[in-house]
Amino acid sequence: MTSRDTAHRDGPPRVGLFGLLGGGNIGNDGSMEAVLAHLRAERPDAVLDCFCSGPEQVTARYGVPATPMQQWASYRLERRGPAAAVLKGVGKVVDAGRTLAWVRRHDAVVVPGAGVLEATLPVRPWGFPYALFLLCLSGRLVGTRVALLDVGAEVIDSPATRLLVRTAARLAHHRSFRDAHSRRVMGDMGVDTSGDEVGADLTFALPPVARPPEEPTGIVGVGLMAWSGGSGDRRRAGEIHDAYLAAMTEFVGRLVDEGRRVRLLGGDAVDDAVAARLLDAVRAARSGHAPLSVEADPVRSLDDLERAMHDVDVVVATRYHNVVAALRLGKPVLALSYAPKTDAVMAEMGLAGFCHPARFPDADRLAAQFAELESRRAELGGVVAARAAVVVARLRRQLSGLCGELLGERPPAAPVVGSAA
Repeated sequence: MTSRDTAHRDGPPRVGLFGLLGGGNIGNDGSMEAVLAHLRAERPDAVLDCFCSGPEQVTARYGVPATPMQQWASYRLERRGPAAAVLKGVGKVVDAGRTLAWVRRHDAVVVPGAGVLEATLPVRPWGFPYALFLLCLSGRLVGTRVALLDVGAEVIDSPATRLLVRTAARLAHHRSFRDAHSRRVMGDMGVDTSGDEVGADLTFALPPVARPPEEPTGIVGVGLMAWSGGSGDRRRAGEIHDAYLAAMTEFVGRLVDEGRRVRLLGGDAVDDAVAARLLDAVRAARSGHAPLSVEADPVRSLDDLERAMHDVDVVVATRYHNVVAALRLGKPVLALSYAPKTDAVMAEMGLAGFCHPARFPDADRLAAQFAELESRRAELGGVVAARAAVVVARLRRQLSGLCGELLGERPPAAPVVGSAA
Protein backbone atom coordinates (compact mmCIF):
# COMPACT_ATOMS: atom_id res chain seq x y z
CA MET A 1 0.00 0.00 0.00
CA THR A 2 1.08 3.57 -0.60
CA SER A 3 1.01 6.20 2.11
CA ARG A 4 -2.25 7.49 0.63
CA ASP A 5 -3.78 4.03 0.83
CA THR A 6 -3.11 3.87 4.56
CA ALA A 7 -4.03 7.47 5.37
CA HIS A 8 -7.31 6.47 6.96
CA ARG A 9 -5.46 4.55 9.68
CA ASP A 10 -4.88 7.84 11.47
CA GLY A 11 -8.64 8.27 11.72
CA PRO A 12 -11.89 6.85 10.36
CA PRO A 13 -11.85 6.17 6.61
CA ARG A 14 -13.58 8.73 4.45
CA VAL A 15 -15.67 7.29 1.62
CA GLY A 16 -17.45 9.37 -1.01
CA LEU A 17 -20.27 8.36 -3.33
CA PHE A 18 -20.45 10.04 -6.72
CA GLY A 19 -23.09 10.15 -9.42
CA LEU A 20 -26.44 11.36 -10.71
CA LEU A 21 -27.97 10.78 -7.29
CA GLY A 22 -30.97 12.55 -5.81
CA GLY A 23 -31.83 13.97 -9.22
CA GLY A 24 -35.05 12.03 -9.81
CA ASN A 25 -33.74 8.72 -11.16
CA ILE A 26 -34.96 6.23 -8.58
CA GLY A 27 -32.86 3.42 -10.04
CA ASN A 28 -29.66 5.39 -9.47
CA ASP A 29 -30.80 6.21 -5.93
CA GLY A 30 -31.55 2.55 -5.29
CA SER A 31 -28.01 1.59 -6.30
CA MET A 32 -26.62 4.22 -3.94
CA GLU A 33 -28.89 2.99 -1.16
CA ALA A 34 -27.57 -0.56 -1.55
CA VAL A 35 -23.95 0.61 -1.25
CA LEU A 36 -24.76 2.89 1.70
CA ALA A 37 -26.47 0.06 3.55
CA HIS A 38 -23.53 -2.26 3.01
CA LEU A 39 -20.94 0.32 4.05
CA ARG A 40 -22.87 1.17 7.19
CA ALA A 41 -23.10 -2.50 8.12
CA GLU A 42 -19.59 -3.56 7.10
CA ARG A 43 -17.66 -0.39 7.96
CA PRO A 44 -19.62 1.58 10.55
CA ASP A 45 -16.43 3.53 11.30
CA ALA A 46 -16.43 5.10 7.81
CA VAL A 47 -17.35 8.76 7.30
CA LEU A 48 -19.66 8.98 4.29
CA ASP A 49 -20.68 11.82 2.00
CA CYS A 50 -21.81 12.40 -1.61
CA PHE A 51 -20.88 14.50 -4.62
CA CYS A 52 -24.02 14.39 -6.72
CA SER A 53 -26.68 16.05 -8.84
CA GLY A 54 -29.33 16.35 -6.11
CA PRO A 55 -27.53 17.02 -2.81
CA GLU A 56 -30.54 18.36 -0.91
CA GLN A 57 -32.61 15.28 -1.74
CA VAL A 58 -29.79 12.88 -0.84
CA THR A 59 -29.23 14.50 2.54
CA ALA A 60 -32.95 14.66 3.34
CA ARG A 61 -33.65 11.05 2.37
CA TYR A 62 -30.47 9.25 3.40
CA GLY A 63 -28.97 11.50 6.06
CA VAL A 64 -25.67 11.83 4.18
CA PRO A 65 -23.88 15.17 3.73
CA ALA A 66 -23.79 16.03 0.03
CA THR A 67 -22.12 18.53 -2.29
CA PRO A 68 -23.49 19.61 -5.71
CA MET A 69 -21.60 18.04 -8.59
CA GLN A 70 -21.91 21.17 -10.71
CA GLN A 71 -21.67 24.53 -8.97
CA TRP A 72 -22.89 26.29 -12.10
CA ALA A 73 -25.88 24.05 -12.78
CA SER A 74 -28.19 27.05 -13.03
CA TYR A 75 -26.69 27.78 -16.45
CA ARG A 76 -28.53 25.04 -18.28
CA LEU A 77 -28.14 23.94 -21.88
CA GLU A 78 -31.33 25.67 -22.93
CA ARG A 79 -29.84 29.04 -21.95
CA ARG A 80 -28.49 30.71 -25.10
CA GLY A 81 -26.24 33.61 -25.98
CA PRO A 82 -22.55 34.55 -25.58
CA ALA A 83 -22.86 35.40 -21.88
CA ALA A 84 -24.40 32.03 -21.04
CA ALA A 85 -21.72 30.22 -23.06
CA VAL A 86 -18.95 32.04 -21.21
CA LEU A 87 -20.50 31.35 -17.82
CA LYS A 88 -20.91 27.65 -18.63
CA GLY A 89 -17.31 27.49 -19.80
CA VAL A 90 -16.08 29.13 -16.60
CA GLY A 91 -18.28 26.74 -14.66
CA LYS A 92 -16.53 23.73 -16.18
CA VAL A 93 -13.16 25.10 -15.07
CA VAL A 94 -14.49 25.80 -11.57
CA ASP A 95 -15.97 22.29 -11.39
CA ALA A 96 -12.55 20.80 -12.14
CA GLY A 97 -11.09 22.49 -9.07
CA ARG A 98 -14.06 21.63 -6.90
CA THR A 99 -13.93 17.97 -7.93
CA LEU A 100 -10.19 17.73 -7.21
CA ALA A 101 -10.64 19.32 -3.78
CA TRP A 102 -13.52 16.98 -2.88
CA VAL A 103 -11.72 13.83 -4.05
CA ARG A 104 -8.58 14.80 -2.10
CA ARG A 105 -10.51 14.62 1.18
CA HIS A 106 -11.34 10.92 0.71
CA ASP A 107 -9.63 7.58 0.99
CA ALA A 108 -11.96 6.07 -1.59
CA VAL A 109 -14.79 7.16 -3.88
CA VAL A 110 -17.44 4.76 -5.17
CA VAL A 111 -19.58 5.31 -8.26
CA PRO A 112 -22.53 3.05 -7.34
CA GLY A 113 -23.80 1.35 -10.47
CA ALA A 114 -26.03 3.08 -13.04
CA GLY A 115 -25.24 3.49 -16.74
CA VAL A 116 -22.33 5.86 -16.24
CA LEU A 117 -20.41 4.48 -19.24
CA GLU A 118 -23.28 4.64 -21.71
CA ALA A 119 -25.35 7.13 -23.67
CA THR A 120 -28.51 5.16 -24.44
CA LEU A 121 -30.57 8.16 -23.38
CA PRO A 122 -29.72 11.69 -24.58
CA VAL A 123 -26.53 13.00 -22.94
CA ARG A 124 -24.09 15.81 -23.73
CA PRO A 125 -20.33 15.17 -23.46
CA TRP A 126 -19.76 18.18 -21.19
CA GLY A 127 -22.40 17.02 -18.74
CA PHE A 128 -21.97 13.83 -16.75
CA PRO A 129 -19.26 12.26 -18.99
CA TYR A 130 -17.04 15.27 -18.27
CA ALA A 131 -17.84 15.08 -14.54
CA LEU A 132 -16.92 11.38 -14.45
CA PHE A 133 -13.66 12.11 -16.27
CA LEU A 134 -12.80 14.80 -13.72
CA LEU A 135 -13.51 12.36 -10.88
CA CYS A 136 -11.26 9.59 -12.18
CA LEU A 137 -8.48 11.98 -13.19
CA SER A 138 -8.60 13.61 -9.74
CA GLY A 139 -8.34 10.20 -8.11
CA ARG A 140 -5.14 9.45 -10.01
CA LEU A 141 -3.68 12.89 -9.28
CA VAL A 142 -4.18 12.78 -5.51
CA GLY A 143 -4.01 9.00 -4.88
CA THR A 144 -7.65 8.49 -3.88
CA ARG A 145 -8.98 5.11 -5.02
CA VAL A 146 -11.97 5.47 -7.37
CA ALA A 147 -14.22 2.45 -7.92
CA LEU A 148 -16.72 2.14 -10.76
CA LEU A 149 -18.93 -0.49 -9.14
CA ASP A 150 -21.18 -2.67 -11.30
CA VAL A 151 -21.68 0.10 -13.84
CA GLY A 152 -23.36 -0.16 -17.22
CA ALA A 153 -21.63 0.57 -20.54
CA GLU A 154 -22.83 0.82 -24.12
CA VAL A 155 -21.53 1.71 -27.56
CA ILE A 156 -21.23 5.50 -27.81
CA ASP A 157 -21.49 7.27 -31.17
CA SER A 158 -20.34 10.75 -30.13
CA PRO A 159 -16.51 10.94 -30.42
CA ALA A 160 -16.21 13.47 -27.57
CA THR A 161 -18.43 11.48 -25.21
CA ARG A 162 -16.66 8.24 -26.13
CA LEU A 163 -13.23 9.77 -25.43
CA LEU A 164 -14.27 11.10 -22.01
CA VAL A 165 -15.95 7.85 -20.97
CA ARG A 166 -13.09 5.63 -22.18
CA THR A 167 -10.47 7.77 -20.44
CA ALA A 168 -12.45 7.82 -17.20
CA ALA A 169 -12.76 4.03 -17.25
CA ARG A 170 -9.03 3.63 -17.81
CA LEU A 171 -8.18 5.98 -14.94
CA ALA A 172 -10.45 4.27 -12.38
CA HIS A 173 -8.66 2.09 -9.80
CA HIS A 174 -11.46 -0.48 -9.78
CA ARG A 175 -14.01 -1.42 -12.43
CA SER A 176 -16.81 -3.94 -12.35
CA PHE A 177 -19.83 -4.22 -14.62
CA ARG A 178 -23.48 -5.05 -14.11
CA ASP A 179 -23.50 -7.44 -17.09
CA ALA A 180 -21.16 -9.16 -19.54
CA HIS A 181 -22.34 -6.95 -22.39
CA SER A 182 -21.05 -3.83 -20.60
CA ARG A 183 -17.63 -5.38 -19.99
CA ARG A 184 -17.42 -6.49 -23.63
CA VAL A 185 -18.34 -3.00 -24.88
CA MET A 186 -15.62 -1.34 -22.80
CA GLY A 187 -13.12 -3.91 -24.03
CA ASP A 188 -14.08 -3.07 -27.62
CA MET A 189 -13.53 0.61 -26.78
CA GLY A 190 -9.91 -0.10 -25.86
CA VAL A 191 -10.12 -0.56 -22.08
CA ASP A 192 -8.36 -3.62 -20.64
CA THR A 193 -11.21 -5.37 -18.84
CA SER A 194 -9.54 -8.77 -18.51
CA GLY A 195 -9.42 -8.49 -14.71
CA ASP A 196 -12.79 -6.81 -14.27
CA GLU A 197 -15.64 -8.65 -12.56
CA VAL A 198 -19.22 -8.94 -13.78
CA GLY A 199 -21.69 -8.37 -10.95
CA ALA A 200 -25.32 -7.30 -11.31
CA ASP A 201 -27.56 -4.31 -10.87
CA LEU A 202 -26.87 -3.15 -7.31
CA THR A 203 -30.54 -2.75 -6.42
CA PHE A 204 -30.79 -6.55 -6.28
CA ALA A 205 -28.84 -6.27 -3.00
CA LEU A 206 -31.68 -4.33 -1.33
CA PRO A 207 -34.27 -6.26 0.68
CA PRO A 208 -37.81 -6.15 -0.80
CA VAL A 209 -40.05 -3.68 1.00
CA ALA A 210 -43.10 -5.96 0.94
CA ARG A 211 -43.67 -9.68 0.52
CA PRO A 212 -45.71 -10.45 -2.61
CA PRO A 213 -49.03 -12.26 -2.01
CA GLU A 214 -49.05 -15.98 -2.69
CA GLU A 215 -52.43 -16.03 -4.45
CA PRO A 216 -53.03 -14.24 -7.80
CA THR A 217 -54.85 -10.92 -7.62
CA GLY A 218 -55.66 -10.42 -11.30
CA ILE A 219 -53.83 -7.06 -11.40
CA VAL A 220 -51.56 -6.26 -14.35
CA GLY A 221 -48.78 -3.75 -13.73
CA VAL A 222 -47.86 -1.52 -16.70
CA GLY A 223 -44.74 0.63 -16.33
CA LEU A 224 -44.55 3.61 -18.69
CA MET A 225 -41.63 5.80 -19.68
CA ALA A 226 -41.09 9.17 -21.31
CA TRP A 227 -39.29 7.31 -24.08
CA SER A 228 -38.33 9.21 -27.22
CA GLY A 229 -35.16 7.48 -28.40
CA GLY A 230 -31.49 7.86 -27.61
CA SER A 231 -28.80 10.46 -28.23
CA GLY A 232 -28.82 9.79 -31.98
CA ASP A 233 -32.61 10.07 -32.29
CA ARG A 234 -33.17 13.75 -31.53
CA ARG A 235 -34.61 14.50 -34.99
CA ARG A 236 -37.14 11.64 -34.70
CA ALA A 237 -37.79 11.97 -30.96
CA GLY A 238 -41.42 13.04 -31.40
CA GLU A 239 -42.19 10.28 -33.89
CA ILE A 240 -40.58 7.62 -31.66
CA HIS A 241 -42.46 8.80 -28.59
CA ASP A 242 -45.82 9.00 -30.37
CA ALA A 243 -45.44 5.46 -31.73
CA TYR A 244 -44.52 4.14 -28.28
CA LEU A 245 -47.44 5.90 -26.58
CA ALA A 246 -49.91 4.76 -29.24
CA ALA A 247 -48.89 1.11 -28.86
CA MET A 248 -49.04 1.24 -25.07
CA THR A 249 -52.43 2.98 -25.18
CA GLU A 250 -53.73 0.25 -27.48
CA PHE A 251 -52.32 -2.46 -25.22
CA VAL A 252 -53.83 -1.01 -22.03
CA GLY A 253 -57.13 -0.42 -23.83
CA ARG A 254 -57.33 -4.10 -24.74
CA LEU A 255 -56.73 -5.08 -21.13
CA VAL A 256 -59.50 -2.73 -20.03
CA ASP A 257 -61.89 -4.11 -22.63
CA GLU A 258 -61.22 -7.59 -21.29
CA GLY A 259 -62.27 -6.41 -17.84
CA ARG A 260 -58.77 -6.52 -16.42
CA ARG A 261 -57.50 -4.45 -13.50
CA VAL A 262 -54.53 -2.36 -14.60
CA ARG A 263 -52.09 -0.46 -12.40
CA LEU A 264 -49.94 2.11 -14.17
CA LEU A 265 -46.49 2.12 -12.60
CA GLY A 266 -44.37 5.24 -12.53
CA GLY A 267 -40.63 5.25 -12.88
CA ASP A 268 -39.16 8.72 -12.70
CA ALA A 269 -41.04 11.99 -12.24
CA VAL A 270 -40.85 12.72 -15.99
CA ASP A 271 -42.93 9.58 -16.64
CA ASP A 272 -46.01 10.91 -14.83
CA ALA A 273 -47.11 12.96 -17.83
CA VAL A 274 -46.97 9.89 -20.07
CA ALA A 275 -49.22 7.95 -17.71
CA ALA A 276 -51.66 10.88 -17.59
CA ARG A 277 -51.82 11.11 -21.40
CA LEU A 278 -52.38 7.38 -21.75
CA LEU A 279 -55.11 7.37 -19.12
CA ASP A 280 -56.88 10.32 -20.78
CA ALA A 281 -56.75 8.57 -24.16
CA VAL A 282 -58.12 5.30 -22.80
CA ARG A 283 -60.94 7.12 -21.02
CA ALA A 284 -61.82 9.24 -24.05
CA ALA A 285 -62.13 6.16 -26.25
CA ARG A 286 -64.52 4.58 -23.76
CA SER A 287 -66.60 7.55 -22.59
CA GLY A 288 -70.03 6.55 -21.32
CA HIS A 289 -68.86 3.10 -20.28
CA ALA A 290 -68.50 1.85 -16.74
CA PRO A 291 -65.66 3.40 -14.71
CA LEU A 292 -62.28 2.10 -15.88
CA SER A 293 -60.45 -0.31 -13.64
CA VAL A 294 -57.14 1.55 -14.10
CA GLU A 295 -55.06 2.93 -11.22
CA ALA A 296 -52.20 5.42 -11.53
CA ASP A 297 -50.32 6.35 -8.39
CA PRO A 298 -47.22 8.58 -8.46
CA VAL A 299 -43.90 6.96 -7.60
CA ARG A 300 -41.07 8.93 -6.02
CA SER A 301 -38.74 6.21 -4.76
CA LEU A 302 -37.81 2.60 -5.35
CA ASP A 303 -39.76 1.72 -2.20
CA ASP A 304 -42.88 3.39 -3.67
CA LEU A 305 -42.43 1.44 -6.87
CA GLU A 306 -42.08 -1.91 -5.16
CA ARG A 307 -45.10 -1.27 -2.93
CA ALA A 308 -47.11 -0.51 -6.06
CA MET A 309 -45.83 -3.74 -7.65
CA HIS A 310 -46.07 -6.10 -4.71
CA ASP A 311 -49.60 -7.42 -5.44
CA VAL A 312 -49.60 -7.40 -9.24
CA ASP A 313 -49.47 -10.76 -11.01
CA VAL A 314 -47.32 -9.79 -13.98
CA VAL A 315 -45.51 -6.63 -15.08
CA VAL A 316 -45.14 -5.01 -18.50
CA ALA A 317 -42.49 -2.30 -18.19
CA THR A 318 -40.16 -0.08 -20.16
CA ARG A 319 -37.85 1.83 -17.83
CA TYR A 320 -34.91 -0.35 -16.85
CA HIS A 321 -35.29 0.01 -13.10
CA ASN A 322 -38.99 -0.85 -13.34
CA VAL A 323 -37.95 -4.12 -14.96
CA VAL A 324 -35.33 -4.76 -12.27
CA ALA A 325 -37.74 -3.91 -9.45
CA ALA A 326 -40.24 -6.46 -10.75
CA LEU A 327 -37.54 -9.11 -11.10
CA ARG A 328 -36.40 -8.47 -7.53
CA LEU A 329 -39.92 -9.31 -6.40
CA GLY A 330 -39.99 -12.51 -8.46
CA LYS A 331 -42.55 -11.15 -10.93
CA PRO A 332 -42.79 -12.44 -14.50
CA VAL A 333 -41.94 -9.45 -16.71
CA LEU A 334 -42.52 -8.44 -20.31
CA ALA A 335 -39.93 -5.75 -21.03
CA LEU A 336 -40.12 -3.09 -23.71
CA SER A 337 -36.39 -2.87 -24.26
CA TYR A 338 -34.61 0.33 -25.31
CA ALA A 339 -31.05 -0.84 -24.57
CA PRO A 340 -29.00 -4.05 -24.31
CA LYS A 341 -28.93 -3.69 -20.51
CA THR A 342 -32.60 -4.69 -20.45
CA ASP A 343 -31.99 -7.66 -22.72
CA ALA A 344 -29.08 -8.75 -20.51
CA VAL A 345 -30.96 -8.72 -17.20
CA MET A 346 -33.99 -10.40 -18.75
CA ALA A 347 -31.79 -13.18 -20.16
CA GLU A 348 -30.08 -13.70 -16.79
CA MET A 349 -33.47 -14.05 -15.13
CA GLY A 350 -34.67 -16.62 -17.67
CA LEU A 351 -36.98 -14.27 -19.60
CA ALA A 352 -35.05 -13.70 -22.82
CA GLY A 353 -38.12 -14.54 -24.90
CA PHE A 354 -40.18 -11.78 -23.29
CA CYS A 355 -38.43 -8.69 -24.62
CA HIS A 356 -40.14 -6.35 -27.06
CA PRO A 357 -38.59 -3.30 -28.77
CA ALA A 358 -39.54 0.03 -27.22
CA ARG A 359 -38.70 1.63 -30.54
CA PHE A 360 -41.88 1.39 -32.68
CA PRO A 361 -43.55 -1.43 -30.68
CA ASP A 362 -46.24 -3.63 -32.22
CA ALA A 363 -49.43 -3.81 -30.14
CA ASP A 364 -50.53 -7.17 -31.60
CA ARG A 365 -47.22 -8.89 -30.91
CA LEU A 366 -47.07 -7.27 -27.47
CA ALA A 367 -50.51 -8.71 -26.64
CA ALA A 368 -49.43 -12.18 -27.83
CA GLN A 369 -46.27 -12.10 -25.69
CA PHE A 370 -48.31 -10.93 -22.71
CA ALA A 371 -50.78 -13.79 -23.12
CA GLU A 372 -47.96 -16.35 -23.09
CA LEU A 373 -46.29 -14.69 -20.09
CA GLU A 374 -49.51 -14.71 -18.11
CA SER A 375 -50.28 -18.33 -18.96
CA ARG A 376 -46.87 -19.33 -17.56
CA ARG A 377 -46.98 -16.98 -14.56
CA ALA A 378 -46.38 -19.59 -11.84
CA GLU A 379 -43.58 -21.36 -13.72
CA LEU A 380 -41.73 -18.19 -14.71
CA GLY A 381 -42.18 -16.58 -11.30
CA GLY A 382 -40.35 -19.53 -9.73
CA VAL A 383 -37.51 -19.25 -12.24
CA VAL A 384 -37.12 -15.52 -11.62
CA ALA A 385 -37.13 -15.89 -7.82
CA ALA A 386 -34.47 -18.62 -7.91
CA ARG A 387 -32.18 -16.71 -10.21
CA ALA A 388 -32.61 -13.49 -8.25
CA ALA A 389 -31.47 -15.29 -5.09
CA VAL A 390 -28.24 -16.32 -6.86
CA VAL A 391 -27.64 -12.71 -7.93
CA VAL A 392 -28.19 -11.42 -4.38
CA ALA A 393 -25.63 -13.85 -2.96
CA ARG A 394 -23.10 -12.83 -5.63
CA LEU A 395 -23.57 -9.14 -4.90
CA ARG A 396 -23.08 -9.59 -1.16
CA ARG A 397 -19.77 -11.37 -1.74
CA GLN A 398 -18.71 -8.69 -4.18
CA LEU A 399 -19.55 -5.79 -1.89
CA SER A 400 -17.69 -7.36 1.03
CA GLY A 401 -14.63 -7.88 -1.15
CA LEU A 402 -14.74 -4.29 -2.37
CA CYS A 403 -14.73 -2.91 1.18
CA GLY A 404 -11.55 -4.84 1.90
CA GLU A 405 -9.94 -3.78 -1.37
CA LEU A 406 -10.64 -0.07 -0.90
CA LEU A 407 -10.35 0.34 2.86
CA GLY A 408 -8.33 -2.61 4.15
CA GLU A 409 -9.29 -4.76 7.08
CA ARG A 410 -12.01 -3.60 9.44
CA PRO A 411 -10.49 -2.41 12.72
CA PRO A 412 -11.19 -4.57 15.78
CA ALA A 413 -14.03 -3.48 18.04
CA ALA A 414 -13.02 -1.42 21.04
CA PRO A 415 -12.90 -3.48 24.26
CA VAL A 416 -15.86 -3.12 26.56
CA VAL A 417 -14.94 -1.23 29.72
CA GLY A 418 -14.80 -3.56 32.70
CA SER A 419 -14.53 -6.74 30.62
CA ALA A 420 -12.11 -9.49 31.55
CA ALA A 421 -8.63 -9.16 30.11
